[in-house]
Amino acid sequence: MSKFFSRPALTAGAVALALAASTAIAPVEPTFAARSEAAVPAAQSTAQNEATTFSPGEIVGAGQHFFGETTKGLAQAVEYVFSHAGRPSGYIIGEEAAGAFFGGLRYGEGTLFLKNGARRKVYWQGPSVGFDVGGDGARTLVLVYNISSPAQIFDRFVGVEGSAYVIGGLGINFQSNDHLKLAPIRTGVGARLGANFGYLKYTSRPTWNPF
Repeated sequence: MSKFFSRPALTAGAVALALAASTAIAPVEPTFAARSEAAVPAAQSTAQNEATTFSPGEIVGAGQHFFGETTKGLAQAVEYVFSHAGRPSGYIIGEEAAGAFFGGLRYGEGTLFLKNGARRKVYWQGPSVGFDVGGDGARTLVLVYNISSPAQIFDRFVGVEGSAYVIGGLGINFQSNDHLKLAPIRTGVGARLGANFGYLKYTSRPTWNPF
């Protein structure tokens, strides 16, 4: 075979075959511009979410003066809610009173704050039933999700409350209707033992009618 093909010819042929093979199997890397364009929508989505929702620091900061000495517990409670529900688009700070004997009532009032700067005075009231005995007065921070207008809060929200939601010495439960999710964080005096199931009705004016 060596007398028909010179060594330089064999070398050139091998090089050509190697180049062809590498061209066929080498993956095509996306260009830097393509990668950058793909990252833009994700970055825009993150920025938009941060612009329309509150961070944990903003929520804790809003409740620090109101909750006083329970600030450390508040930070733990807020962290717990964020880990389960994410960043809220609004929050309510207020006070409430409640009492029960295997069925009870809860009344409260506060101010709703939205990330877009809107705010509104709100009131809430509702019944509860279940293995629940005692009474309490509480300061309340309610994280509100998926809200864009104060008027959306005026509805009934159903939830389950129990000792499983005690974080940092504060009581937490989750409530919802067809569109919004609420996460009330409460601290107060007195005791309500056990768990209850009921709803809260948010209104623009105070009323004694819990239904």
